[in-house]
Amino acid sequence: MKKNDIFLGAYLLAAIVFMIIPIPATLLDILILFNVSMSLIIVFNCLFAKETLDMSGFPTLLLFTTVFRISLNVSSTRLILSTGNPGEVVEVFGSFVGGGNLVIGAIVFIVLIIVQMMIINKGSERVSEVTARFTLDAMPGKQMAIDADLSAGAITDQEAIVRREKIQQESAFFGSMDGASKYVKGDATAGLIITLINIVGGLILGMTEMGLTLSEALQKFTILTIGDGLVSQIPSMLISLSTGILVTKASKNENIGDILIGQLFSIPKVLLMVGATMIGLGILTPLNIVFCGAYGILFIVLSQAIKGKEEEDAIKEEVEEEEIQADEVRRHENVNSLLQVDPIELEFGYGIIPLADVNQGGDLLDRVVMIRRQIALELGAVVPIIRLRDNIQLNPNQYIIKIKGIQVSEGEILFDHYMAMNPGYVEDEITGIPTIEPAFHLEAMWITESQRERAESLGYTVVDPPSIIATHLTEIIKQHLDELLTRQDVQNLIDNVKENHKTLVDDLVPKLLGVGDIQKVLQNLLKEGISIRDLVTIFETLADYASTTRDTDILTEYARQSLKRAISNKYFGDSDMTTVVTLDPKIEQAIMSSIKQTEQGAYISLDPAVTKSILKSTEIEIKKLEDKGQTPIVITSPIVRMYFKKLTNDYFRDLIIVSYNEIDSNIELKSVGVITINDN
Repeated sequence: MKKNDIFLGAYLLAAIVFMIIPIPATLLDILILFNVSMSLIIVFNCLFAKETLDMSGFPTLLLFTTVFRISLNVSSTRLILSTGNPGEVVEVFGSFVGGGNLVIGAIVFIVLIIVQMMIINKGSERVSEVTARFTLDAMPGKQMAIDADLSAGAITDQEAIVRREKIQQESAFFGSMDGASKYVKGDATAGLIITLINIVGGLILGMTEMGLTLSEALQKFTILTIGDGLVSQIPSMLISLSTGILVTKASKNENIGDILIGQLFSIPKVLLMVGATMIGLGILTPLNIVFCGAYGILFIVLSQAIKGKEEEDAIKEEVEEEEIQADEVRRHENVNSLLQVDPIELEFGYGIIPLADVNQGGDLLDRVVMIRRQIALELGAVVPIIRLRDNIQLNPNQYIIKIKGIQVSEGEILFDHYMAMNPGYVEDEITGIPTIEPAFHLEAMWITESQRERAESLGYTVVDPPSIIATHLTEIIKQHLDELLTRQDVQNLIDNVKENHKTLVDDLVPKLLGVGDIQKVLQNLLKEGISIRDLVTIFETLADYASTTRDTDILTEYARQSLKRAISNKYFGDSDMTTVVTLDPKIEQAIMSSIKQTEQGAYISLDPAVTKSILKSTEIEIKKLEDKGQTPIVITSPIVRMYFKKLTNDYFRDLIIVSYNEIDSNIELKSVGVITINDN
């Protein structure tokens, strides 16, 4: 066992033993002085602790000291009533405080009890209760602030973990303090009851068994009882004071002495006014002019000294600032910090700042956190930290989205307006400022708050500015998620799978595929909006086929086929019958005949005229479905799908192309068109 464990065990065991076994008066003197010393140690530790969690064990310590103090109280009571000699410490306290006068000693003791119970105990208990309540109520806000700082890149993941743990520790500490403060209150009440018992019991035993007269018994046992009460209540008062000091600490970076002295004696004009007031009291009232004048002169001199120090500090600060600026001009610029590129940035003009400022009611930071959660659930990829920055070079209402430092999209909003969009079936028109919805490039209208209710009643889709930005940002991230997936991200995903599927991962990496190969497969899936959340299925498929081919495009097709339930649900799950476009077998044959294999992979070498004809036919068939308000989906044979996607990707980026092997057997499809080669 450790020495600390032995000490705590002996300390607590001694408290129990002293309640049962009589102890000599000399040992009681030693233990009482030890108890007073421990109380002083506790109060000074609480006084000079930088923050409350520096004394996180205080609630338990409060319980231990209370039990030990009560055990000493019981032991001293036993000695008072049995021998009339509880030791030198108790007797000295009883005689010294009252100066040998029974009435004065009793009054001082009663005043001490009143101060202990009515002021210190009650105040500490109330402060502990209120602090615990406010700490628990503030927890959700603190958690959201940590999430916002983490999303904005102000703190790292490790710093966020440390701050969350600290919040949990604070809530547990103040919750415990709320209950532990009741021990001190009960201890004071018990001390008062024990005092009354000592006086009454002492009078009875002194007169009946010791042969003392009433006045002698009253003199002897009252002084001993007062001494016993004092040696118990003084440590109790110190512990109560420690409780109050600990739960009322306001600063986490400074000593409480520095805070109090600095705040009281930091304003020269306050001290000057106090000094003048004290001199005035000495002159205009019968008060002692020497004392009042001495205080007045002291405060006036102190105010002038502080004023001079402030002027000196201001001059030093100005000189230091000039030196820093000069050093900045002279020193070589550290360009390493300029080399870092943020994966995702959202920059906005000053007119949009209120949307991102929590103090002004903005919730854009919270929405950014939700975007990362949404994409993680929907596509199974972890979105990097999204940087939010204001940019005074932009128009006030403009914002831009950057991927790896390059602008990929932009938008403009009106801060105090709403965007109204016609879903296609609303006939009544509303007046507003015409605009284009930035995420999907739909025609829209800016309307005021007063028009919002009418627009919604007519059937318009009405969106507030933060939602517009969040939706736009979400769509841009989805479009570029494959670029944002790094090897380190893939390694983290592999490690997560390995926790529960060690055999699978060991079989796949690095025996069959490297991290870079798996990255390319996952990027191919994300590029077409396929979720990689089911990594176990994807890895199982790669482990099955990687022994026969290392072509990541072909492995991607195998992975898509293993995810056919998810693909079918994504594209065909909302309706009983889905209309699609199919591919003419002649086109499929032409594509397969034009495939050229190289060490870097396969590519299509079609005649330009044939390619143009295929793209023209594709455009015509797609437009037919779009005119009907349907999502264009092209169905091909498995072996052709990826090559047809490569052929059309530059012209129809969002075109959905699915192979027959990626469709669940219970899905019913209706072909409404065929992409063919125009012979003309």
